[in-house]
Amino acid sequence: MSTLLLIDDDPALLEVVSLALEDAGHQVLCAKDGLEALRMHEQSRPGLIVSDVNMPRLDGFALCRKLRQAGDFTPLILLTSRDNEVDEALGLELGADDYISKPFSTRILVARITALLRRDELRRGGQARQSRFVQGALELDPERLECRYGGLLVQVTVTEFRLIEALARRPGVLFTRDQLLRQIRDDDCIVVDRIIDTYVRRLRRKLEAVSPSFSEIETVIGMGYRWRDG
Repeated sequence: MSTLLLIDDDPALLEVVSLALEDAGHQVLCAKDGLEALRMHEQSRPGLIVSDVNMPRLDGFALCRKLRQAGDFTPLILLTSRDNEVDEALGLELGADDYISKPFSTRILVARITALLRRDELRRGGQARQSRFVQGALELDPERLECRYGGLLVQVTVTEFRLIEALARRPGVLFTRDQLLRQIRDDDCIVVDRIIDTYVRRLRRKLEAVSPSFSEIETVIGMGYRWRDG
């Protein structure tokens, strides 16, 4: 059983969604805004966070930013009532692992949660027991979810770790956006494949922050991405 933190200022939505998540076998903690959620997160350390974007006092974007800046990479899904690609991209830029636009099916939410928890579980055990992977200046430690470039630590989310691992393990191989999404998400939910561009852009920025000359992730216009071979 996983403990989830569900955050929304709509009491009716909290009740409906929390019941659905409990029926799926999870323990659910509920908060009505970001400030309350931060306190509950500090006390309970949930395995995953589901947060609305539009909330009083501290909204979902600000909550995500605070957690990531503090080095906390608990898997996080943002809920947005504005079906707007800019909102989705902003959430991912700030470090969210996924997003769902309202209104949404609780079945879809449960599927996304299951996929994210599976990724996190795999990197903690099972596949996480793999030895450290090295590709040039890049070092990946699945057990610790650690990414280093040139010996310097790069703070990444679970999704970002899976993305860079997928690319780096097969240098020179071209991956389409759809292929990368299938490798990093582990679910059957329909998502616009262009969202992979946001994941890649965010990952590049983090790597460039520790190595300004970083250029290992190549864009093949109209096709997708690959890790530079040699």
